[in-house]
Amino acid sequence: MILRATVICLAMAGPAWAQSLQFPSNATLTREDVVALDSYAVPTDIWADGELPLQVVEGQVTRQAWRIAAPSLTTLQILRPLREQLRNDRFRVIFECQTEACGGFDFRFSIATFPPPEMRINIGDFRFLASERQGSEGMEYLTLFVSRTAQAGFVEITYVAPAALETAPIADAAATPLRALGSIPDAALADQLDTVGHSILADLAFDTGSAQLGAGPFVSLQALADYLADFPDRRIALVGHTDSSGSLEANIALSKRRAGSVLERLVAVHGVPRRQLEAQGMGYLSPIASNLTQEGREANRRVEVIVTSTR
Repeated sequence: MILRATVICLAMAGPAWAQSLQFPSNATLTREDVVALDSYAVPTDIWADGELPLQVVEGQVTRQAWRIAAPSLTTLQILRPLREQLRNDRFRVIFECQTEACGGFDFRFSIATFPPPEMRINIGDFRFLASERQGSEGMEYLTLFVSRTAQAGFVEITYVAPAALETAPIADAAATPLRALGSIPDAALADQLDTVGHSILADLAFDTGSAQLGAGPFVSLQALADYLADFPDRRIALVGHTDSSGSLEANIALSKRRAGSVLERLVAVHGVPRRQLEAQGMGYLSPIASNLTQEGREANRRVEVIVTSTR
């Protein structure tokens, strides 16, 4: 959405500012809250040393949540046109950051946002922008919190204007539809779960004999978390598999621990409710490649996800 600000000089009514961020036509306004006079703490820097720098501003506070119905969008693809619109309308960007550079988990949960389903924040992929503009009636402030799931993009706008300022709607959806620039693998996981009921989390990394999941981040886990957030009544089983090194009993135990490690990562890092998950292990009983080669053994060390219930 492009933010256009025009000064209309009216001799009798005084100055009025018309703002309109142009969202793509496949965007939907899912929630709007307007408070005639309130304060808002604008983040002005990253989370560091246990605190988030804030600037408290006052005025009419408008908050909106938008959902862009397109799979596999990137947060930059969503934010860039909005940022350019702000700059074209004389807003000055005072702070901008992305995910871990913002402060990660601590930054995200220091800012109040609308809850799901109106607004979804992917803690592994979000961007934040704060801007200001000197208007005829005083300072105006606008912030954007941008995130995404495998199925859609999400934007929360907070706009603070002088209480005396007459404003038009801050955003509408009339621009060209926004689509992903190219195919991104995370969309395929949801398709596989919906069509065949299972999928391999192919980007996970385990060493031989180890149940410790690598540091990541793993695209497949975020895609799975997004899928479960979109379908909160569905349950899945995480099923671990090993290569054929060692005894069957030891490998069944190892494969279950690997699945459990993935389960704990989904809960702790991605916020998936534990009730939607279970972990099981098959050992080396269900190979997908030959255990006679290094490549085959690596392929067999895997975790699959299986949809076990849709209610």
